[in-house]
Amino acid sequence: MKKNLRAGTSIIDISPELGVELAGYPHYPRYNTGIHDPLYASCIYLNDGITKLAVVCMDLVMFSNKYADTVCNKIASKTDIPAKNIMITCSHTHSGPWASGMLDLEALRDGSKPDEKYIEELENKLVKLFIEAHNNNFNAKIGIEKGYCGKESGVGGNRRDPNGLADPEVWVIGVQDEESNWKACLVKYSLHPTVIHEGSTLVTADYPAYIRQKLSETKPGMTFLFAQGTSGNQSTRYFRSGQTFDEAKRIGTAIGSEADRVLSSMKLSSDIELFVKSTEIDVEIRALPSRKEAEAHVIQAKKKYEELKAVDAPYIEIQNAYLELLGAEDTLGYVIHKECGRKLELIEDELPAEVQVIGIGDTRIVGLPGEIFVEFGLEIKDRSKYKNTFVIELANGCLPGYACTKEAYDVGGYEPGASILTAQAGKALVEAALKLIEKT
Repeated sequence: MKKNLRAGTSIIDISPELGVELAGYPHYPRYNTGIHDPLYASCIYLNDGITKLAVVCMDLVMFSNKYADTVCNKIASKTDIPAKNIMITCSHTHSGPWASGMLDLEALRDGSKPDEKYIEELENKLVKLFIEAHNNNFNAKIGIEKGYCGKESGVGGNRRDPNGLADPEVWVIGVQDEESNWKACLVKYSLHPTVIHEGSTLVTADYPAYIRQKLSETKPGMTFLFAQGTSGNQSTRYFRSGQTFDEAKRIGTAIGSEADRVLSSMKLSSDIELFVKSTEIDVEIRALPSRKEAEAHVIQAKKKYEELKAVDAPYIEIQNAYLELLGAEDTLGYVIHKECGRKLELIEDELPAEVQVIGIGDTRIVGLPGEIFVEFGLEIKDRSKYKNTFVIELANGCLPGYACTKEAYDVGGYEPGASILTAQAGKALVEAALKLIEKT
């Protein structure tokens, strides 16, 4: 039966008030001193006459499953869309407020929490955002295609190994009304938004702000959404020329230009069938070391870091040693937190983990919680029976640390140190996603 797609879009400013703490960089308390560029939450609502779904993307580092459940249930109570048919995800900018449990040593030791007023206002804004998209829907056409933009453009790649696996695909979802006016665009890309580093106290969406800027110049009035791909081990570290807003603009403009090229040649259709499937799974938590072992690892990592600084080693060597120290400190923080008998939000509020698959025509979009190594996203894509498959991380919640590969745990470093997950966690997420794909 021929479908008649309807869609709705909306956008809302979610920038924090002056002084709200910014997330992302341990040892650097950053109480924001102003807004360089606004943070946004954007929504695309779709309805094929049978299935209704929505995707919400936010310029935040993470958003707890606890908060996402609250928002989705409020939306379901006010509209006709099931709570499980909504995906809420984050860009992962490290220059926006906290909206989840924390994992660094200082936060765990001090029992730090997100700003309660900001979270309450954010939840209300997200409900308002969705209702606006839902209520102002229109006859629509949609297309989904991809382009490429990677380290060959000086944009980004693997942050543990510059020659390691990367995902340069720029997936683009475009929505038009029946008069062919561009109404919304979602861009998925796998790259940490960490061009702007700990020295900045300004609110910013980082490089995705400049994807938005580029597309607003060529497609004015179009709502922009940015979704983060599996980027647990992907960043600009080995590929950027600095940590400035000019560099964020260069990177964002390159990705935005490719997204614009994809949009300009995109084929769209209103005869599209929608699907949503989801499941919850348990993920394996690793055994923590003793406090003595954890403290020894911190001392060893700190010594290495200080020695490299003392001899003025290359920036990359110092930065990698610093991150290894942060990972060791995170593990120590978990140990201390457990000894004190405190609730660890990144376990209690996030598990079991939700895996979600959205079908739009012959495309399958997988939503995974937490920060996921690119190997797992690529495996899902390669094993999917649908040629057009891509993965969005930080969807409907976080995880207690990175989903790393076994090889990463064997080598060590920041990501394995900052995680309480085992290497089996990533595999479990992959298998759950593929099972859902088989059902659509």
